[in-house]
Amino acid sequence: MINNFDSKKTFYQINIKKDPPIIFVHGVGLNHSIWEPQIDAFDNTVIVYDILGHGKTPLVKQDITFEDFSDQLTNLVDELNIKRFHLVGFSIGSLIARNFACKFNHRLESLTLLCSVFKRRKDQQQIVNDRFELAKKNNSLSKQALKRWFTEDYLNKNPKTYEKIKSILDKNDMTNFLKVYKLFVEHKDNEEFNKIKTKTLVITGEEDVGSTPEMSKNLSAIIENSNLTIIPKAKHLCSIECPDDVNNAIKRLINA
Repeated sequence: MINNFDSKKTFYQINIKKDPPIIFVHGVGLNHSIWEPQIDAFDNTVIVYDILGHGKTPLVKQDITFEDFSDQLTNLVDELNIKRFHLVGFSIGSLIARNFACKFNHRLESLTLLCSVFKRRKDQQQIVNDRFELAKKNNSLSKQALKRWFTEDYLNKNPKTYEKIKSILDKNDMTNFLKVYKLFVEHKDNEEFNKIKTKTLVITGEEDVGSTPEMSKNLSAIIENSNLTIIPKAKHLCSIECPDDVNNAIKRLINA
């Protein structure tokens, strides 16, 4: 396992195996360590990294866009001399992956959109807006988030995971967190999806209330070469709650 920084101070971790590599992009408020169930689960090289303003990666810009996150990923793969790769994005990481795929489809072997929001209804948008307002008041969102991200049964049986994710959320720099969270809240699903030609998998948890099965079904339907997988009895962080189900779905995609 290699831990390092690229020239623009993006922190990354690599488990070197065979090419092409799989690159995982985490969600808002989290860091590269959420991919622990994935880092050694594949025959391919796996790369995980901290997105801008998260974990060990700084964020110095006042205003940030999804293009900045695409530029971050581009710089990382260029420095590692990676020509083509499999891309997996979770939550806001899936929005970063969507943005990247629309611009650099030719660099992707496959695309996995994990728990990706798509065309929120008015009531769903209001809920997200209200959470953002709470966050701006510096209220802790960790306990509420964990209840949305994991089933109650899983949290009861896995107190160490609860504490780990809560600790990651509580350690966020709130200024950076709010910059990135604002992007997530205000995202308009205006990507040019017709430019995504690579084989694509859309995954969500059966009980995910933020990126619902209905959203995932509709998202998968507008991407040309896409399939849909719903993980039974799982919520938002299904990659941790049901890692075998998620990993096997990704393996089927990359080996297809």
